[in-house]
Amino acid sequence: MTAPAAVRFTETDLDAIAGTAGRLAIFVTADGKLDAEGRRVNRLMRGGLMRLIEGGGLEKKKPGDLVSLGWPAGLTAEAIDVVVLPRNASVDESRRAGVALGRAKGDKALTILGGSLKRAGEVALGAVLRGYDYTVHKTGEKTEPGTITVTVRDAAEAEAGFAPARAAAEGVFLTRDLVNAPANDLTTTRFAEEIKGLADLGLKITILEEKDMAKLGMGALLSVGLGSASPSKLAVMEWQGGTKGDAPLALVGKGVVFDTGGISIKPSAGLEEMTMDMAGAGVVTGVMRTLALRKARANVVGLVGLVENMVSDRATRPGDVVTSMKGDTIEVINTDAEGRLVLADLLWYAQQTYKPRGVIDLATLTGAAIVALGHENAAALSNDDALCDAVLKAAKTEGEGLWRLPLGKGYADMMKSRIADVKNSGGRPAGTITASEFLHRFIQDDMPWVHLDIAGVASVKAETPYAPQGASGWGVMTLDRLVREMFETD
Repeated sequence: MTAPAAVRFTETDLDAIAGTAGRLAIFVTADGKLDAEGRRVNRLMRGGLMRLIEGGGLEKKKPGDLVSLGWPAGLTAEAIDVVVLPRNASVDESRRAGVALGRAKGDKALTILGGSLKRAGEVALGAVLRGYDYTVHKTGEKTEPGTITVTVRDAAEAEAGFAPARAAAEGVFLTRDLVNAPANDLTTTRFAEEIKGLADLGLKITILEEKDMAKLGMGALLSVGLGSASPSKLAVMEWQGGTKGDAPLALVGKGVVFDTGGISIKPSAGLEEMTMDMAGAGVVTGVMRTLALRKARANVVGLVGLVENMVSDRATRPGDVVTSMKGDTIEVINTDAEGRLVLADLLWYAQQTYKPRGVIDLATLTGAAIVALGHENAAALSNDDALCDAVLKAAKTEGEGLWRLPLGKGYADMMKSRIADVKNSGGRPAGTITASEFLHRFIQDDMPWVHLDIAGVASVKAETPYAPQGASGWGVMTLDRLVREMFETD
């Protein structure tokens, strides 16, 4: 796994600033005021910092923006990053300042002079998240991230406060690695092996093979992988950190490691991006790692269906009828609407086996979600206002875009089949909603449920607020916060 930069907190020491190597970050308020550390830097630079400020070098800069000065006189540091940030900056402003620093630091060591900041740890988290770089398959580019040192007034308190953020960063990095990995590397078998390794953190891991799922009647999930040489698998990760016997929260993820579209084959343009069609499973796996690392006081079970949708003489055909674990028959109109077939059996199995207090599923399910919301927001659809509102709140707090779309009988009726109980595609109109109504069919009465369509946010072609181009890790921090605020026991 790509390792996040190590973060350590030390007590503020003005005398140590002159000899600090690597990059040095200081903070200036919008009106040009310096704290004690900034004043020491200015003195060491013989007033060079104030000349930058008074000369208009920071004009029109917003909170979180920075200006870099190379090889400053009077300092050992190779660069000074001057960041505009109020002392009481918000979480979002603090993280965005860290993102700017993470972008600037590369693989260099960074010292953040954060003694006067209210949220120095959030600045460090932003720098860690933006410092991600996927170089697994690049020869000659195996660099280690430079250490991030944060000077604060109380290092022990800051370290304790940063521990959950460190765990979240590890979960995000794992998710990004999984989503970025090519399909010839991250096969269903390799994905399952990665999940098995989480047992070292205290998670209980169970892997169901094709024969196990066949006995359970998972004809919908199994139909997706019939055309592939890679065996379909169902991986379960259980974290028991709450009160013994309490019902868990169930997190369910679509894990299509590559999606050709099957017989309803996709066009070649952009087909290489279909390695990311397992992002829902990647997010669930990253969340479970985070919960285990921080010893979350909650019971949570993560379930992911690992399949590959390929074309062969064994592949499911349009017009075929398959039978789900629930017993409903499904007419396969479009083999490229495969993720909902995987989730149908996963959702039913999760409810039947674990009797959860709520279910949240994540999937790169529909292109319609991208048409509706672009790459700024994932789509949320739900049968339960309380749970959905909590997810929306968590996403807003963590700066991960999420927007709720409606459900309704009229949309469900669009999924009626002439020859089976339901069909797997209702056509182009309201595609995200009709897909969600298909999933809704496999949610038991009175079971709180939220579906998150992350097709537009899981992997993008331009950098996001906290990540470079590629996999974003969207959802790990949102769901971790949700667990902390809604499900953890006192």
